[in-house]
Amino acid sequence: MFPPRKLLTDVIGPLALTAFVLGITTVAATRQPQAQHLDVLGYGLLCGAGLPLLARKRLPVSVFAVSIACALAYYWSGYPGGPAILLPALALYTVALVRGPLVASIAGGALVLAGYVIFVAAGLGWLPDARAAGLVAGVAAVIGIGTAVRNRGAVLAAAREQEAERRERLAEQERLRIAREVHDVVAHSLAMINVQAGVAAHVADRKPEQAKEALRNIKEASASALTDLRATLAVLRTGENRAPAPSLRQLDELLDHARTAGLVVRLRGHAGELPAPVDAAAYRILQESLTNVVRHANQARLVEVRLSRANGSLRLSVRDDGSGAAAPKIGNGLRGMRERAEALGGTADAGPVVGGFEVRAVIPIEERT
Repeated sequence: MFPPRKLLTDVIGPLALTAFVLGITTVAATRQPQAQHLDVLGYGLLCGAGLPLLARKRLPVSVFAVSIACALAYYWSGYPGGPAILLPALALYTVALVRGPLVASIAGGALVLAGYVIFVAAGLGWLPDARAAGLVAGVAAVIGIGTAVRNRGAVLAAAREQEAERRERLAEQERLRIAREVHDVVAHSLAMINVQAGVAAHVADRKPEQAKEALRNIKEASASALTDLRATLAVLRTGENRAPAPSLRQLDELLDHARTAGLVVRLRGHAGELPAPVDAAAYRILQESLTNVVRHANQARLVEVRLSRANGSLRLSVRDDGSGAAAPKIGNGLRGMRERAEALGGTADAGPVVGGFEVRAVIPIEERT
């Protein structure tokens, strides 16, 4: 089955043009008594010039050759004049559209040369007349139109491809953003829950009050994680921007989570008011840094968080006193911190330092020109 548009252009269009040429030529024959009678052969030549156009998209050059041969044979035989030339003109247009202007120019040049040979063979002289000039102009016009349509189609196809790539890139960026959000929310909360569950299991028999406190912390951490996770997943369901909006305004709560995990957290400096993207990125980087201390640091007790502003940028560092720190393996957490910073034109890195491990991030606050 042909799609409607393809049916119109590839089937109905050529058949309609062939029928038009046959009808007009039949009417013209009644007004040209001096011309040869339009018999079966004449109609056969006209059909031979038109019906192959049904295959013009698949075999453009071959169809043009057949169509122009039949049309020239029709005119050479002295049959009544008519618009038969429109049939090879459509074939030539298709050559320019499908194969390009170079092949179409060669085909058009062959047509002009054949016309000149017929002109001379008919005893009309060696110098072309106005009809020859009209033929050349017509060939050039058909090739020009076909080339213009071809170029426009190429431009539209390139634009569609670029738009598809842009949408795919935006979708990938959004997917990565949501993945980072889910990772940060789940990893941080599960790390805290794991520590508190370990505390509760360890002191359940000897210190029931401390075990109860640990269980309350687990309940709070899990409730907070579920709230953030539901809001993040709502983005996937609805496409609306309803994901959590983390901010350093929640800094105290974040540091308290680390303290309930048994860490001593010291905060030095402050960030002040920040643009929302910078604020969210700084919060997530700090959150992931504290999560990594809880999960990976060896016997860490003290964490020092430093916030400062300098040269139009926010500087954040998180340093712990874990022993035996080694160069980290780049996982989702460290990769996510780096991607958040780089998305805003900043940097983030992490590595061992004397007496522990440190995460450093620099995020521009002001646009630089």
